Formats: sequence, C-alpha cells, structure tokens
Amino acid sequence: MKLDILLGLQWGDEGKGKVVDFLTPQYDVVARFQGGPNAGHTIEFGGKKFVLHLIPSGIFRQNTINVIGNGVVFDPITFKQEVQSISEFADVKSNLVLSSRAHLILPTHKLLDAASEKAKGDKKIGSTLKGIAPTYTSKIGRNGLRIGEILSPDFNTKLNDIIQIHKQQLDFYDFDYSLNDMMNQWLEAVEELKSYKIENTEYLINNELANGKKVLAEGAQGSMLDVEFGTYPYVTSSNTVAAGACLGLGVSPNKVDKVYGIFKAYTTRVGEGPFPTELFDKFGTLLQNKGHEFGATTGRPRRCGWLDLVVLKYTTMLSGVTDLIITKADILSGFEQLKIATKYFVNEQFTSELPYNLEQKITPYYDSLKTWIEDLTNYSSYENLPDNFKEYINYVENFLQTKISLVSTGPNRKDIIER
Repeated sequence: MKLDILLGLQWGDEGKGKVVDFLTPQYDVVARFQGGPNAGHTIEFGGKKFVLHLIPSGIFRQNTINVIGNGVVFDPITFKQEVQSISEFADVKSNLVLSSRAHLILPTHKLLDAASEKAKGDKKIGSTLKGIAPTYTSKIGRNGLRIGEILSPDFNTKLNDIIQIHKQQLDFYDFDYSLNDMMNQWLEAVEELKSYKIENTEYLINNELANGKKVLAEGAQGSMLDVEFGTYPYVTSSNTVAAGACLGLGVSPNKVDKVYGIFKAYTTRVGEGPFPTELFDKFGTLLQNKGHEFGATTGRPRRCGWLDLVVLKYTTMLSGVTDLIITKADILSGFEQLKIATKYFVNEQFTSELPYNLEQKITPYYDSLKTWIEDLTNYSSYENLPDNFKEYINYVENFLQTKISLVSTGPNRKDIIER
C-alpha cells in the first residue's frame, strides 16, 4: 500500500484540518510530518469548533492511528493543553503515537524567538513566537533535545546543558526574561508526556504500509512558506512541500501515491512578506470579514487577495500534486466581481513563472470571471452547483492541468462535495 500526502498550496490556512478529518475514514494512519504548534488546523462538527496545533487531524475518528512524526517540533505545554481541550471527544492516549526523534521546544526556544524578532525591528519576519525557528536551529546545530530523551537517565543533564547555551544567546540579545515559572510548567508537561506512546515511528509507518494499510501524511503551514521554495526569509523553518513528508516520517519516495493539494478560492497570508495579489480595497475587507480570516493560532488578521494561479502552478509542480481540493468557495458567493491572477508583469515583461524575488515590483495580470449569488452550502452534488461557479472550477483546472476532486462549500464536516 502507498502513502498519500495532503498539503497546502498557498501561505497556509487553506483548510487542511477539515479535509484531513473528512478523508480519515479512508485511512488507517494519519501522520503529521513537519512544523509545530504554529499550525492551526480547524475542524467543526456537532456544533463545536476544534483547533489542533500539534495533534493530527484524524484524532476524532475512531480506529485511526495518529502519529506525530520525527519532522515535527514539539511543545509539551501546548500538547498538554490541546489534549485537555479535546479529551471529551477523542481518546488521545490510545490513538496517538509520538516519534522518539521529534525535537522538543524548550521554554528558552520561545524566549530566543521573541528576542530575535525584537532585534529585527522593522525587518521582523512575523514569527508566531512559538519557538519554531530556534528549535529547528538547535536541531540543525546538533544540540537539540528529542522526545525519546525524556526517558533517558541523563535527561536533566542534557536539558541543563542546552539551557545554559540558550542563556548565553539571550545575554547576547540583551533580552530581559523570567524563566522559572515557564520551566516548571514545561517540566510538569514533560512528566505527563512519559505516559504516552513514544516509538520509532518510522518503523510503525513502514510496517503499516507493508501490511497493506493506508497512511495519510498531513502537512502544516503552506507550500509558499517552505524554507527552500517559499518567500524567503518570510517562511517557516521546515519543508512544507511533498518531499518533506518522506523526511519527516522516514518513508521512501517510492512509497508515495497521491498528493492532495489544498487551496482557498482566494488567497490569504498571515504576517510579513510579499503577497502579489493582496487587496487593499473593499474586496480585501469583504474577504477578511466574510471569510473570518483571523489566524487560528495567533488570532492575527489575515491579509487577503484574489486567487493567484502563478503561485498555484508553481506549488503544484513542486509537490507533483495529483488531486486538487478547493476550500472556502462559499465565501465568494455574492461578490460583484471575481478576478484570478494568471501572470505577472515584472522587469518590463510578462511572466507566468514565479520570480525568485517576490519583493521586487510585481504587477499581477488578472482575468475576470463570472460571479454567482447562490449559497453553495445549499448544494450536495457537483452537477447541481451554479454554472458560473463550475466555470470557475473549470478555469482553474485547465490552467493547472490538474483535477479538482473535492470542493468544500462551507465550514462544517459535511460541507464537502466529491467529484
């Protein structure tokens, strides 16, 4: 059996959590492969809304193994709070396995994140201040601490050694902080973490595949935040494209089958960085308000703009997307105009390729499409959807040469139409 991958094709917040929850009944295992608690995957069912930051979005489905893979950076405090928030609706201890190789976010990583962002001043990245980048820095610098080491007899020695390194770095920043309360809370959460399943999950996943089981790899953030191919330096610190799933779970590329790419019917971005189709007019405000575009993790308002097919063509190529999934199409109902960017005017010429440097002057070229007024949440089959909306779908498919296999028409679990 093969591994399927699900990831975002824009700057994150594409609606991955809901789609993973919808697809999970088809899979035996759902595994997060990168990122950390800077993710915010929102799922709505039974009149309730749940936001998951670390736990895979398959946790609400019974008989599904959920895995936090080695590519994730893990905050014990956030995890403890998250478990408490969903304990009434999910059996986390029975259905979740943690990779022994996943790196731990320490309290000092969060302090370093804040110190670094403050030092940048007007050139700040727009960090979520969750300690993500400093933890990946420790990992690459070979002085990180992994989940498996909490069971080691010399755990406290390793922890104290790393804390001392971080204190020296904080002194360099001349950053005021208080660590004791944070540290005590973190140690309490680590102690509780010992009661969960901690394994070499690369063996678990490969054994499940060898036994004919289906595995879904769940990505966090979006492809345009990939540390290699995103809008650097305004990116996250991990590989958010499909190749990251192989590294973040310990699965070889020849095990990959489908790659699901999720995108909004428009575009949003949280934080700093270039955004070619960003709107500063009434349509940008309408998208933000009607789409409730505020970060699930930070609460920050999301910047909004028209759909950018230059970006989608690029990210679809990078990950070899086989199936597209469109979300929040219902937000566009009733708009008096709809536009889609198909190329850029940059350096005195038109291009359909994404430039290396998106911070230079870029003017998007738009095609206008027909609007629709119908409420898409009232439809349960693709054939009955408004003709103008189906033209919107066909336009995107033809441009990207990839089929849209799922259409999300509302926020709830049931609001998805299969084609």
